[in-house]
Amino acid sequence: MDKLILDITDRKILSELDKNCRIPNSILAKKVGKSREAVKYRIEQLIQRGVIEKFQAAINPSKLGYLMFKVYLKLDNLPDEREKFFEELKADKNIYWMGISDGAYDCVFAILSRSVHGFYEEINFLLSKWQHIIVGKYIGTMVDTTAYNKKFFLGEKDGVPRIVAGHFANNETDPLDMKILSVLANDARIPMARLSRKVGSTIETVMGRIKKMEEKEIIVGYRIAVDLNKIGLEFFKAIIYFKSLSEQDEKSLYEWMRVHPNSLYYIRSLAPWEAEFEFAVESYQQFNSIINGLRMKFPKVIRNCEHLIMIYESWMPAYAEMLKGKGQKV
Repeated sequence: MDKLILDITDRKILSELDKNCRIPNSILAKKVGKSREAVKYRIEQLIQRGVIEKFQAAINPSKLGYLMFKVYLKLDNLPDEREKFFEELKADKNIYWMGISDGAYDCVFAILSRSVHGFYEEINFLLSKWQHIIVGKYIGTMVDTTAYNKKFFLGEKDGVPRIVAGHFANNETDPLDMKILSVLANDARIPMARLSRKVGSTIETVMGRIKKMEEKEIIVGYRIAVDLNKIGLEFFKAIIYFKSLSEQDEKSLYEWMRVHPNSLYYIRSLAPWEAEFEFAVESYQQFNSIINGLRMKFPKVIRNCEHLIMIYESWMPAYAEMLKGKGQKV
C-alpha cells in the first residue's frame, strides 16, 4: 500500500479531531488557520482517502458494570484451522476486541463479563473445541488503560490521557442513554439536531444525558479511528515485565509514555506481566529503538520485554451488545 502524504494542515486537523472529534468546524478552522469551508472539505477528503475510518466516542465498559478480561494465545501452524478459529472469534458475541498478531502471541482478544464466574464459563466454552490448535494460553484481567491522543501527527510531547476501565461502577442507564451511546460509538461527530432526531428526543434532553454520562465517565472522550497503514505507520505492542515498581517509578513511566510522540496506550494488567505499552511507528527498527531507550531509561524497573506487531484488530460483537442496554441498572 502506497503511503499517503499529509500536509501540515491535514496533520493539524487530524490532531485536533483526535483530541475532540466533536469540535465545531468554526473552532477547528481557527485552530488550524483555515476557513470553515476549507476545513470541511479537508475532513471529507481524509474520510474519502480512508485515513479517517470513524469518529468514535470512547466508552468505558467499567462504568457500565463490566469487568474486562484479556486472552493471549499461541497457535499451532495449522493455517486452515487458524482461519476457522479467527472467523469464529469474529462472530462471538462475548468478544469485545480482537487482534491478530506476529511475535510473542498469534491472537489477543478481550471479553467483557459482569463476573469472574461468568468469564470462566464463557472462556472455557469458547476454547474447549479449539484445544487442538492452542499451543499456549495466558489469561489476564485489565486493571486500567491510559489512552493518549495521537501525538505522532505533529510530533507532540504533551499527551492528553484518558482512562478506560479502572474503578468499577454500577451506573444506572435507560434505553435513551444506550441509544445515544450506540450512535456516538460510531458517529461521534453527528450534529446534535440529527442525533436528537435519531434517538427520538429533544436537543436539550440529549445534551443533558451526554453531559451526565461524561460526568460519570461512561464517555471519556471523542476520538478518530485512523488507518495507520494509509499513513505509513504500524501498530506495535510491548509486553513489559517489571523487576520492581515503586510509586515514583510508576509516575515516571506514566510521564515517559505521556510525552512520547509515538505512544498510544499504557495498559496495566493482572497477568504474567505487569504492563503493555502500545505505539504507532514507521518500522520495527523505530519500535526497537524506542524499547531500547525505555530499557536504558529504567534499568532498575524493566526486567524483560516481548513484542507483538498487530496485523489486524477490530471491535467485536460484544461492543455492540454492550451498547444495546436493557434499560436497567447495570
